[in-house]
Amino acid sequence: MTTTNAPTPAAPAPHSVPVQVLDAARCHLGEGPGYDAASDTAWWFDILEQRLHEVRLGEGRIAVQALPFMASAAAMVDDDRQLLVAEDGLYLREIATGRLERLAEIEADDARTRSNDARVHPSGTLWASTMGRRAESGIGSIYAFRGGEVVQLFTGLSIPNAICFSPDGATGYFADTRENMLYRVALDPATGLPLGAPTPLHRHHGAGGPDGAVTDAEGLIWCAIWGGGCLHVYSPGGTLVRRLAVPARQPSCPVFVGPGFDRLLVTSSWQGMGTAMRAADPGHGQTFLLEAGVKGRPEPRVRLEAA
Repeated sequence: MTTTNAPTPAAPAPHSVPVQVLDAARCHLGEGPGYDAASDTAWWFDILEQRLHEVRLGEGRIAVQALPFMASAAAMVDDDRQLLVAEDGLYLREIATGRLERLAEIEADDARTRSNDARVHPSGTLWASTMGRRAESGIGSIYAFRGGEVVQLFTGLSIPNAICFSPDGATGYFADTRENMLYRVALDPATGLPLGAPTPLHRHHGAGGPDGAVTDAEGLIWCAIWGGGCLHVYSPGGTLVRRLAVPARQPSCPVFVGPGFDRLLVTSSWQGMGTAMRAADPGHGQTFLLEAGVKGRPEPRVRLEAA
């Protein structure tokens, strides 16, 4: 993948929106937030502590389930099951009981790597990434799970993040946090599979780097800036159009939640922060709800079988 050296336009000034602390518990590495409108349930993971957090937003009661492995994301299959993206593959989870069943392996024989970012394409195809457990350079990849099979799409990445899709499914996005680069790639809307090679969309400058991302109803890309304490909003053409402050230095991933998909749930992390850094960052590791003043869209359900 090639990069560009285009001049950097002036970034918009960051601004604040109303914020609620959804969960004051501090995730070591909070990641992978998702939302199911049918049950009004949101979830996220503490990857390093092997925990799944779930909350029915209308009730506000948070449940935490210990997992037998590191997991980083989940997608709804149907009203009763989720697909978990874990360190050695994909697992079906029965929501009522927590029962787990491994469905597919992903780099299960490579002890250096674990799962990282993931999101479902409008067609029902899941994209999921891997990275080095110590963030080693160049050993990360992105895979697609479609029709019961796992296919490698891209490799040679370091910290693959920001997987998300245009509302019409014709464009995919992802970032390499180590390279500070957001990419786009043309997709077959019917399958969620690439039609060509990725091309650079936006190079991040300044503090931090691009982490998890989600698109809204208009196709704008909302990306957490790890180490930058904010969300960046990009146009489909790669222009930085908005910056929102987040009350944690290391926000990790956003998702739209609520019946109107008009709030953003944002996870954060205190990974790599010493005592002094945590003391200077009161929101470290907490999970937030932001009133962003825009409308998102529901996350597609993952399709287990071929259409």
